[in-house]
Amino acid sequence: MPIVKTVGIISKPNVPAAGDMVPRLIEWLTGRGIDVRIDEHTAYYAGDTPGTPRDEVPEGCDLVIVLGGDGTLLSAARAIGRREIPLFPVNLGGLGFLTAITMDELYPDLERAFRGEHRIAKRKFLNSEVLREGRVVATYDALNDAVISKSSIARMIDLDVYVDEQFVCAYKADGLIISTPTGSTAYSLSAGGPIIFPSVPAICMTPICPHMLTNRPVLVPETSVIRVTSHGPDESVYLTIDGQVGLPVREDDTVVCHSSHYSLHLIRPPRMMFFDVLRQKLKWGER
Repeated sequence: MPIVKTVGIISKPNVPAAGDMVPRLIEWLTGRGIDVRIDEHTAYYAGDTPGTPRDEVPEGCDLVIVLGGDGTLLSAARAIGRREIPLFPVNLGGLGFLTAITMDELYPDLERAFRGEHRIAKRKFLNSEVLREGRVVATYDALNDAVISKSSIARMIDLDVYVDEQFVCAYKADGLIISTPTGSTAYSLSAGGPIIFPSVPAICMTPICPHMLTNRPVLVPETSVIRVTSHGPDESVYLTIDGQVGLPVREDDTVVCHSSHYSLHLIRPPRMMFFDVLRQKLKWGER
């Protein structure tokens, strides 16, 4: 990593611990001659320091610190977009699969990162496009997943799914989750999908409450292009990206998903490996 001259800070709102942490962190960084860019939520904790819209915080930064949970990290990843800026995640939230650095480890791990001794995990994005009458009307990059689901009324939706032009099946279900390996421990896991080691080059398709009990999660190669066509009435189906943004899917719209060429550069704790996180977060091996 190049010499860190500018650091961005993105924070989760309404976290009491951040009220003490943010001013001390800003003072610690500026005391080392580092410029700081912060979003509006961080500015609230900082007091007099003005904030910047979250999407603009990463501009010109060499590192972005996230103070919050996995939801805040997903929002920060969207703000970073396709810039190759390392993201330093500090867990102030609940479960924290991705935000594995604790508050106690904040300053020692920052020192390590500034010395170039950090460990970076590259987590690939999933690109999703919505095609309507042959035109691309929306494009998104997801770190976790793209979810095509019913929008309101409690009824099943109809989705035709193709992988690399091969017809998979016509799902009758509450929806379909298309997830990256990073997203395999999120919504897909709750819907019965597998846990995928982060470096496995795969995309997972997990149906949500399928009508046919034989419908099961399917792993396809990372190189695959997945096409999902909705046959539900307008406004009855919704595409959600990482549980945070999206749009209604109209009848005969097609959602095209494929692995992106871009990755999030996620700084990981030096000693905590993937299965350590699973044991800690999912309580494996406990009685």
